[in-house]
Amino acid sequence: MNLLVLCTDTFRADYLGCYGNDWIETPNLDKMAREGILFKDFYAEGLPTLPVRRVFYTGRRVFPFRYFPQKSDHVQLPGWHPLFEEDITLAEWLGERGYTTGLISDVYHQMKPGKNFHRGFHSWQWIRGQESDPLVPTPTCDIDVSKYVLPSTPEDSPLRRMIAQYLHNRSWWKGEEDHFAAQVMKAAADWIRNYGHKKPWMLWVESFDPHEPWDAPEEFLRKYYPEDYDGIEPIWPEAFTKSYTEEEFRRIKAHYAGECSHVDKWCGHVLGTLDELNLLDDTIVVFTSDHGTMMGEQGEIHKGADRVRIQVSRSPLIIRHPDQNYAGKVVEGLIQHQDLMPTLLYLLGEDVPDRCNGQNFWPLVTGERTGGLYDTIISAFGTYASVRTKDWNYHTPWIKLPGRKSRPPELYDRRNDPEELTNVIDQHPDVAAELQEFLDKSLEGFDFEHYTVSDTDTPAAVPGVKW
Repeated sequence: MNLLVLCTDTFRADYLGCYGNDWIETPNLDKMAREGILFKDFYAEGLPTLPVRRVFYTGRRVFPFRYFPQKSDHVQLPGWHPLFEEDITLAEWLGERGYTTGLISDVYHQMKPGKNFHRGFHSWQWIRGQESDPLVPTPTCDIDVSKYVLPSTPEDSPLRRMIAQYLHNRSWWKGEEDHFAAQVMKAAADWIRNYGHKKPWMLWVESFDPHEPWDAPEEFLRKYYPEDYDGIEPIWPEAFTKSYTEEEFRRIKAHYAGECSHVDKWCGHVLGTLDELNLLDDTIVVFTSDHGTMMGEQGEIHKGADRVRIQVSRSPLIIRHPDQNYAGKVVEGLIQHQDLMPTLLYLLGEDVPDRCNGQNFWPLVTGERTGGLYDTIISAFGTYASVRTKDWNYHTPWIKLPGRKSRPPELYDRRNDPEELTNVIDQHPDVAAELQEFLDKSLEGFDFEHYTVSDTDTPAAVPGVKW
């Protein structure tokens, strides 16, 4: 059996038709869901990009985080660092068992000097130029980016330089097929054509889209904003809707929706290649994402450490198994990112390394188990954590740092507020105390005394928000 994983970045689960969205077109992934199993309650464990990949690639929890300063990396976050030497990756494990393994990725954080996320793969292909990847040396903002930022954006803002970098990186594009998701998925299809006969194989495909900058190809943008537009083009918006007019924010949403549809199209290209080569009958196909994003809820845009609510922490997960007896099944109940690797190894008939501490969730598919793997889970991002049950989400700083202001704890009643929009902590202090106790127990033995992150050790990617 072969394994293909299509992993995206910042793809909200509820922006897929198969998860109930009625205005964004995602026909290829919706078809994959009809032919596969859809998991409704798949949540991140450690956020954002690199912590998630550490969990996905090793099947091991990363919370509570340690903080390691990252040289020459503008992102400085707890949990944001390379794999540990003692980690055992899915690629390493399968490679030792006769699999041909490949990685194709435009997630430039993985390819920064000192990072090692291609470890264990027989082949890897980096597709350069996403976000502020310094593909073209751009130490300053050397072009006019006023079309893309608010007039109030300072001339020396890091955002101006990052947009300039991105525009340089994509200056050669001529059409929709040059956008990054298309580049990634075309490379994946080529890998399958070239090496799909070397069975068994495992190909892990990373698409940074629909991560910001949100600059959907024109034909996809027009699906969601068909009128002419003469305002700023906020492809890398600030953190709050209050910064924008109603029309500007509508434009932001259209760009993000367009990127979702664009990613869907090119996922369909890879799935079509499998079909064309008669590989669907012996390949397990997975579609997922690391996390979602705020898109106007509570007046917020983007993910963020103090935004570990459902819009950010839930991930889509679709698994298409060659056995079509499972087609169209929907599985409810809490599972997490660390559970993907042991489940995939089970489906491939392989043992699970001892260091992997996730659980196999396939019994939820077969009906041998119901209700999810967990009653309570923790999703953490930077210095904040979400403690989630079927009925509640408790959102709080898990560590308090001197000199840093923290968002107060919040509680959301998921029975009456499934979108987690209204903080009801004052009405249910007993529930908050119970979930805080669960968090405290999970932190027992952690070395708080030597945990330091300064106020300057924060990423600069999203203006207006401090992680």
